[in-house]
Amino acid sequence: MKSILLTGTAGFIGSNFVPYFLDKYPDYNLINLDLLTYAGNLENLSECEDNPRYKFIKGDICNRELVEFIFSEYDIQGVIHFAAESHVDNSIKNPGVFIETNVNGTFTLIDVAYKYWMDKPFEYKDRYRHSELVSKGHTNSESILPRFHHISTDEVYGTLNETNLFTEETPYAPNSPYSASKASSDMIVRSYQETYGMNTVITNCSNNYGPKQHDEKLIPTIIRKALAGESIPIYGDGKNIRDWLYVLDHCKGIDLVYHTGKAANVYNIGGKNERTNLQIVDTICTMLDEKFPPHRHFELDSKSKLSNIKSYKELITFVEDRAGHDRRYAIDATKIEKKLGWRADENFDSGIFKTVEWYLNKYKA
Repeated sequence: MKSILLTGTAGFIGSNFVPYFLDKYPDYNLINLDLLTYAGNLENLSECEDNPRYKFIKGDICNRELVEFIFSEYDIQGVIHFAAESHVDNSIKNPGVFIETNVNGTFTLIDVAYKYWMDKPFEYKDRYRHSELVSKGHTNSESILPRFHHISTDEVYGTLNETNLFTEETPYAPNSPYSASKASSDMIVRSYQETYGMNTVITNCSNNYGPKQHDEKLIPTIIRKALAGESIPIYGDGKNIRDWLYVLDHCKGIDLVYHTGKAANVYNIGGKNERTNLQIVDTICTMLDEKFPPHRHFELDSKSKLSNIKSYKELITFVEDRAGHDRRYAIDATKIEKKLGWRADENFDSGIFKTVEWYLNKYKA
């Protein structure tokens, strides 16, 4: 059995990844280190809590003593690093927290991993070379040596014009404290690959959506506000464009890169589903209009001013734009598709249907 350290997996993406990974790899023990900040919720992982191959540890990735203990106690032989402060609005209000977690936390993790796995630069300790696997024909040393996989974001690339796509060669140009902190963490990981010869990979993903996302994010907010008969806030003119990636497709991409990606490489994972925020809210409101016609949904509340609205779209309200709001993100996923054979299973129509169904079950329960 091999123990893998996962960080921050009580959050959105990680809590979708853990059950998928547990089910697919019966020879892995998964150790989840999570501080359970506002975005982390252990209920997201209730389906895993009784699994003997899964262990949750509450703690901070910046706590070096704790991280060192986890490595030695469980003989960690791989890290998949999800943990991050990730809400752009919060980074504008309180950037220091983002620097501490995303930059210092990533440094702590990878530095502990380096000292635990390696004797010196470019030399892994004998017990992690897995010579017995090599003798059985496993000649790809990158898949045998302990690996540090860093999960990042397309926001490190900045903003796009109307036609270009982010590739792995796109220069970094972060525009918010959040994206700057993630760009910094990417550079720390890169430096440990180049300076010390660590076996690292980085993935940069586009906007994820799907089950278990925090209520404050765009898609859950649209559904939650509509069902409550509250104004649905949309930043600026609503024409900011994002490339939307169904969360389980992202998890499958992470799996592929962790196991088969080439060391020292970056892989961009995107859904090829560009939508403006206006298109997102229009699609969701149309679905809700069909499932819960608003005039019926609010008819029991005789005091409600919303009992006569014909569509949830009437609740859309434009609010002051976010500071430093990037206009467009879009990922070119050609590299991971051609090199590793990854394909998204969900298009936006199928993914948003599953997503809305999941949140309806949550909010209507």
